[in-house]
Amino acid sequence: MRVLVVGGGGREHALCWKLTQSPKLTRLYAAPGNPGMAQLAECFPIPVMDIDGLVALAQRERIDLTVVGPEDPMAAGIADRFEAEGLRVFGPSQRAAEIESSKAFALGLMHKYDIPTADYAAFTDPEQAEAYLKRKRPPFVVKADGLAAGKGVVICPTIEEAREAVHEMMVQRHFGDSGGTVVIMDYLEGEEASILAVTDGEDIAVLAPAQDHKRIFDGDRGPNTGGMGAYAPAPVVTDAVLSDVRERVLLRTLRAMKAEGRPYKGVLYAGIILTADGPKVIEFNCRFGDPETQVVLPLLEADLLDLFLAACEGRVKEVSLPSPRRASACVVVASEGYPGDHRKGRPISGLEEVERIPGTVVFHAGTAQKEGRIVTSGGRVLGVTAIADDLRSAITRAYEAAGQIRFDGVYYRKDIGHRALKRT
Repeated sequence: MRVLVVGGGGREHALCWKLTQSPKLTRLYAAPGNPGMAQLAECFPIPVMDIDGLVALAQRERIDLTVVGPEDPMAAGIADRFEAEGLRVFGPSQRAAEIESSKAFALGLMHKYDIPTADYAAFTDPEQAEAYLKRKRPPFVVKADGLAAGKGVVICPTIEEAREAVHEMMVQRHFGDSGGTVVIMDYLEGEEASILAVTDGEDIAVLAPAQDHKRIFDGDRGPNTGGMGAYAPAPVVTDAVLSDVRERVLLRTLRAMKAEGRPYKGVLYAGIILTADGPKVIEFNCRFGDPETQVVLPLLEADLLDLFLAACEGRVKEVSLPSPRRASACVVVASEGYPGDHRKGRPISGLEEVERIPGTVVFHAGTAQKEGRIVTSGGRVLGVTAIADDLRSAITRAYEAAGQIRFDGVYYRKDIGHRALKRT
């Protein structure tokens, strides 16, 4: 089969890496891709939001399946367009993708269909939002309603911080139109986990539960990022918890989306918080998580391409995924200043040394090629992933590999997996 992966980040590199292990794959394409993906796929410099260009590429190259990585083209209706052209695509429709592209829609859906989550209110007027804050007790979670690359969430211990977050989103428009509507949620106390499931709209195949690290600094301090590292499986997600999430969150959400006339196909990502009252949803994503994909896929003992085809063909019920037998950890190597301003174009060294470390793979997230060298081109530059028989060994190996990566301003957290290590 000829497969096209849309995207150019660490998640898409991981998807390409896993897809190349399928005996059904005959040729792999990527758009726009990155230097790491170029070692696995033929890359075309087509932006992810150039849906016309991507359709033309799929038609010209006789693509059998297109796998969409990022959320933006999904929210723009790439799946609808591909299907209208008779092209097979893995990813939700535009109306189904609203489960991520609108926090207000997702929270309204959960409250309507009794899917466990936090109390909330949504606002289009900043004065009404401030009036609501006065009536409530902190802490709060303030979220931009639309897509914000994982950064439109502010945890606010005080009313003053919540007011400032509302002002930045709604008045100063730090996130553009995504902050035109703001959601204010009650803060939920507990440990978080990411649970991803491949679905055909009726049944689900649940992947290894993971845990992401959103804050920029050790000890979960500082602003939110797109994710500074992850590990899987997350021991906080016991079999009982996973069974509960499967029934009360994932399957209930699929039934709710179907009832709303928005049948959901693709990957459903549930960001879960494990409260004293049980697991609750803090967010849904309509795609693979980043960097969770970089730790979940190495543990998948199944053909990823066949899994995608099962979702497209309505036969996920036939799929049985074995429980992960090993563990994996990913350390995101970032540029100094991220998630704020950071310099680009800095030469990267050490990649060859990492390739010689057994059980380790480097996923390119924000890199480019310049004059024959790999250079930085984004805030999150590389995802250094290691696989081992146990989590402690995977984390140790990932940090050994990350220590080989060198460029001016290199930065990474030193405590990925700290919650799991405390448990063991």
